[in-house]
Amino acid sequence: MGFTMGLNLVLLLAMVATNILSLYHLSTTTLIHSSTPPTATPPPVPDYLIRQLQTIRATISHLTRHHPSTSNPTSSTPTTGIPQDLLLHSRLSPIGSSCHNHPDLLHRYMNYTPFSICPHDPDLQETLILHGCQPLPRRRCFSRTPLKPSSSLPLNPFPSSLPDSNLIWTHYSCKTFSCLNHQNPLLGFDPARESTSSFMAFRSELDLPVPQLLQIAKAANSLIRLGLDVGGATGSFAARMKLYNITVVTTTMNLGAPYSEAAALRGLVPLHVPLQQRLPVFDGVLDLVRCGHAVNRWIPVTMMEFLFFDVDRVLRAGGYLWLDRFFSKRSDLDNVYGPLIGKLGYKKVKWATADKPNSKNGEVYLTALLQKPVSK
Repeated sequence: MGFTMGLNLVLLLAMVATNILSLYHLSTTTLIHSSTPPTATPPPVPDYLIRQLQTIRATISHLTRHHPSTSNPTSSTPTTGIPQDLLLHSRLSPIGSSCHNHPDLLHRYMNYTPFSICPHDPDLQETLILHGCQPLPRRRCFSRTPLKPSSSLPLNPFPSSLPDSNLIWTHYSCKTFSCLNHQNPLLGFDPARESTSSFMAFRSELDLPVPQLLQIAKAANSLIRLGLDVGGATGSFAARMKLYNITVVTTTMNLGAPYSEAAALRGLVPLHVPLQQRLPVFDGVLDLVRCGHAVNRWIPVTMMEFLFFDVDRVLRAGGYLWLDRFFSKRSDLDNVYGPLIGKLGYKKVKWATADKPNSKNGEVYLTALLQKPVSK
């Protein structure tokens, strides 16, 4: 009742405003006509009046299109076919503004039966998220679970294997972790393989073993306790830091493989967020942010600039930004990415480059450890 009265009031005010603007235009046109010869061409409608009228009419159209008419008291459902929960959600909690740019995908996502089992649509969810529809609308349904999940989960972040039975494999070409390991042993789905080597070996100047990282921080009297691994896949870096009682959460996306589930099975926290989203962390609270393989030259430069400044936002004074094997063309590193990183004004603790093996485009790797100034 209250919502209907409010809607009617908005519509009434919009119509009154339209009439006032129309009268104003008519009155100004009449005055001009009275002072000019009859043969004079009437002046065009001012642009600002046209814009105001268009805004009001668009508002009225939007309200009448997205809410059911109250003229028929027996009608209780909208005639537009928009899912009820989507309309409800738009009034209760915000959704990403880009969601409205993909109405077909959004309607597919929100077309479900409330209080039943949710559709298993991770591909649809990630498509929306990667198109900027983040956060997604909430749904009132129960998440699907594997048929026979294992009740015995590993406490060691480098277990001998990960249980296949704890995943729903429907949307993946592989149906087991061993299949993923066979396809690409470097994806991180074999934690036992990483137990002795991951982030521990020093093979070239591009490597920064965790013991060396911690020694650098200790020498600078800058303790590392909390960290974020941007695009950290299955959480290998977070797993290594966990052995040093350091908490690291990982941002990840399930692009073709169950990275989030694998990280969780290792006892780690996966944040299901894309690179273009503002980091879901409060200002100035992290000691370390690592950017791995996901942060590279394929990201548009402007978007990368926003990412780096968002990293600056979450890092505390004296915290570290670690670019781990960032790759680009050497000329771009000198002319584009080097100056972009330099805008942060961070201290270069480590800056090492090396040619990318078998590269035909003159690409190089960069490993950089940068320390945020204590004060600005």
